[in-house]
Amino acid sequence: MYALVDCNNFYASCERAFNPNLRNKPIAILSNNDGCVISRSDEAKALNLPMGAPIFKWEAFCKANNIQVFSSNYPLYGDMSSRVMTILEQFTPNVEVYSIDEAFVQFRGFEGYDFEDYGNQIRQRILKWTGIPTCVGIAPTKALSKVANKIARKFPNETKGVYVIDSGEKRIKALKWITLENVWGIGRGLQKRLKIKGCKTALDFVQLPDEWVRKNFSITEWKLKKDLEGISKLKLDEFQIKKAIATTRSFEYTFSDIENIKERISTFATSCAEKLRKQGSSCHMIYVTLSSDRHKKKLEQHRVSKVISLPYPTDSSLIISQQAVQAVTYIFKAGIKYKRAGVVVTGLVPTGNQQLQMFDNENPKHKPLMHTIDKLNAKYENYKIKFGNQDLKRTWKMRQERLSPRYTTNINDVIKVK
Repeated sequence: MYALVDCNNFYASCERAFNPNLRNKPIAILSNNDGCVISRSDEAKALNLPMGAPIFKWEAFCKANNIQVFSSNYPLYGDMSSRVMTILEQFTPNVEVYSIDEAFVQFRGFEGYDFEDYGNQIRQRILKWTGIPTCVGIAPTKALSKVANKIARKFPNETKGVYVIDSGEKRIKALKWITLENVWGIGRGLQKRLKIKGCKTALDFVQLPDEWVRKNFSITEWKLKKDLEGISKLKLDEFQIKKAIATTRSFEYTFSDIENIKERISTFATSCAEKLRKQGSSCHMIYVTLSSDRHKKKLEQHRVSKVISLPYPTDSSLIISQQAVQAVTYIFKAGIKYKRAGVVVTGLVPTGNQQLQMFDNENPKHKPLMHTIDKLNAKYENYKIKFGNQDLKRTWKMRQERLSPRYTTNINDVIKVK
């Protein structure tokens, strides 16, 4: 059996866990730089605050309806997510973290278990230990567990947050209920093609002939169909080494001077290098992008990129930062107000398993230096060790005018009991 454990209104729930006064009140969470609404509590949804709403246009609406608006507190959300996933590993070792607020788990060797009771134990422990409410959907396959989770979320009073599809009758009833738009793995393009065949629900989809699906769709759609039939074809994802690593961000303000942009690019490049070392990879190529604010149509627009090929693979922050800064200096255009930049490292190979060059090789001092920097930053956090071309007082420096305390990741923000 599989389960899909999903945190309810995760970002809002994280804020409520440390501020009980927010319970049952409408909450909206903003994107980077306090731009648009990216998460809403059920109460905010009921007030028809749209997802993606630019806050500068909806500020008056939020005030009139007493909607509590917060900047994204990613250190807090990431830490709370890690706590939830750690709790799940106490119930089964087979956990696939699907996103920051949901995970698939597989129950191997759990024959004879009361899965409804087990799902309730999962919910209660997560709620008690973190304050985060969840819904649990349990079924014979991953796709059906996603359907079961939607039923648990849609009908909380009837299901108490847990729904188990453990019979053919329940499966058919669930597939009749869920529309194509709400089926995990069926995107807009596939929806259009299936609707031409008269499919409106998941049951219509699974009743299509196997031969026709194999002929007209990919193997992925066929596996999804079999999964919805109760035949497990979609397995838990194994950990995979990334083929490219990217760090892209919008600036807190538009920048037209090269020095600020070089500092941002250096910080982004350093972040990519740290991620490379964490997964034991080195890169052959660096891709740097720079773009103006596309929303300001009256200003001159400029979007440009440059690829740097390295003579040897590296995971050194010194080299990657230096090359990325040189690239952005080359593509920078004076007079343009830039809003976004990014660094992507690709052409990845395992570190320590590289073709050595006769003349061009990395300075051997870089490896122990990077190891020491990573160790110190991990120990003291908040990136205490930086390079000379980085701003020592900031990492991303996003506009976060409505930021709540980082209750679990900053000792200065820990709640004090008086």
